[in-house]
Amino acid sequence: MKTCLIVDDSRVVRKVASRIVRDLGFSVSEASDGGEALRMCRESMPDAVILDWNMPVMNGIDFVKALRREDGGKTPRVVFCSIENDAEHIRQALSSGADEFIMKPFDADILESKFAEVGLI
Repeated sequence: MKTCLIVDDSRVVRKVASRIVRDLGFSVSEASDGGEALRMCRESMPDAVILDWNMPVMNGIDFVKALRREDGGKTPRVVFCSIENDAEHIRQALSSGADEFIMKPFDADILESKFAEVGLI
């Protein structure tokens, strides 16, 4: 079974995303900030990461840069999920190592289409 790590400081967003991703057939783990997420990735690298931008401890940009430097860190498909949706933020997310970008709020159809675009489903 494929795995997905959901990284967001909002418990509500994590729960909504978890339900959607489980329905797509993934095993899900959750982290509330980038630091916690990086520790989890070092223990077990996921197939996918859904990543918030603005979080305490380590933000999404710093996390994805650090992830890509880890052993096996180029493998996970990273989908940024943020309210920061202007062209410069999207460019920065993708140039930092994210594979795709979606805006909050999102729904199951949007998440499923992005997972399909990056080859997860």
